[in-house]
Amino acid sequence: MSTYEHKSSVDEAYDDLEMSVLHKISRAVAQRKSVQELISETIAILYDEMGLLRGTVTLRDGDYLFIEASHGMDAESIRRGVYKIGEGVTGLVAAEGKSLVVEDISKSPLFLNRTQTRVETLDKIAFVCAPIIYMEQVIGTLSIDRIVDADTDLSRDLVLLETISNILADALAMIYLRREERNKLLDENRRLKLELSTELMRPKNILGNSGAMQKFYRELAKVSASQAPVFLRGASGTGKELAARAIAESDGSEHFGVINCAALPDYSLIGEIFGYEKDSLSLGISAKEGLLEKYPNGTLFFDEVAEIALPAQKMLADFLSVGHFRRLNGSEEISARVRMVFASSVDIEKLLEQKLFDENLYCAISANMVYLPALRDRKSDILLLAEHFVEKYSKIYRKDIKRISTPAINMMTIYTWPGNVRELENCIERAVISSHDSAISGYNLTPAVRAAYTHRQLPYGEDVDFASIVESFERELITEALKANRGNAAAAARRLNLSERIINYKIKKYAITTSWYKSGK
Repeated sequence: MSTYEHKSSVDEAYDDLEMSVLHKISRAVAQRKSVQELISETIAILYDEMGLLRGTVTLRDGDYLFIEASHGMDAESIRRGVYKIGEGVTGLVAAEGKSLVVEDISKSPLFLNRTQTRVETLDKIAFVCAPIIYMEQVIGTLSIDRIVDADTDLSRDLVLLETISNILADALAMIYLRREERNKLLDENRRLKLELSTELMRPKNILGNSGAMQKFYRELAKVSASQAPVFLRGASGTGKELAARAIAESDGSEHFGVINCAALPDYSLIGEIFGYEKDSLSLGISAKEGLLEKYPNGTLFFDEVAEIALPAQKMLADFLSVGHFRRLNGSEEISARVRMVFASSVDIEKLLEQKLFDENLYCAISANMVYLPALRDRKSDILLLAEHFVEKYSKIYRKDIKRISTPAINMMTIYTWPGNVRELENCIERAVISSHDSAISGYNLTPAVRAAYTHRQLPYGEDVDFASIVESFERELITEALKANRGNAAAAARRLNLSERIINYKIKKYAITTSWYKSGK
């Protein structure tokens, strides 16, 4: 066989190897295994298909990399495999975000052999390492050790490894983000123990484990410890009423009343709060108790307090100062013991400068001010909230939704959620209603969420390729339809209102293996 024929044969064999590896890994991803199972199976596939000595996935934790999964190492070797960012080959790959190939580890000063698994051998052993990048940040590495012979093409090994790293990035990001949040929580909890002698307040009706929410819980615990008025600040949809209810529950309030300050005219609002005596000039109108009398030992929640007219603001400030009030048209001084919680989504300080908010009321309520984080500042909570809403609305609409697809999760993570948790809840409710199978897919989400994903930016400022986005949606639509119809392409075509010719063309174009979905999983 000539040199050319030999090289051609080697290239053809390597092409087959690449296709086999990528198909098996893609199949593992499509089967929606747990993240740990997916990583272990990926390493096993590389080990079996490529004849490697070792395959390793590391994950970043602060300034260090820890081995998350490995094939060809025992537990003790894995325990030793800790690398500081910038240290050795693996640490350098993580620090620079660039792949590296060490053609002969015995001759490389960068190679640390931290795991002590590499022993002296007559074989030439290469080490190939690629970064795992998520949202432009290196979160880990994927590496292999392999014996180098005359047919080994390390450059092609590197390309294959980088492709696999990209496939695994989303799955590994889930572990990475949870670990990052865990570290933040530990730091927050340490500070909390120093600052508070009481147990951290975790309202049962509020979800969230992010660092921003831990700070909120800490502040909520502080203000709930007294009967002083509380001022909740935060954008619309962040959950201010839920926080107010949590305060009421924590102090044992007997009643909880909500006053929508923007919904009532000025005079009606004052009457609602303070009540009124019968006006001799108004026939047929009797005296009425206000909420201050109606809810003794209760909590009143003033939603959007900035919408209250200045005269009513002054009356509230006076009540908070002296603890008693008069009904409209009344002369009797009435005492009341009521906890007051105020909320606003606007810039109150700017209104103060413009003389549009009462200074005395601001002084009375601003001593106990708590900020509720926007959803964009607590992105690690998005999946937790989304899964909660899926469960809630699946029960309401009697659906059997089991999961949220990876593309849908990516879309929700990228979106900035200007309407915060309320918008997310509305989005998930719509998705549950529109879903016709056991999963929430990207195309079930609201147009705003999908549009944000299509206009996202790739690293280095490159615009997303429109055709790639369309192909991604088409592939997801077809695979979900195949899952719902146990791999039957004709049934899937009917479900999508396509001809069999078109769906078979798309299946071939996207290299979708219909037999994978015959189990209906």
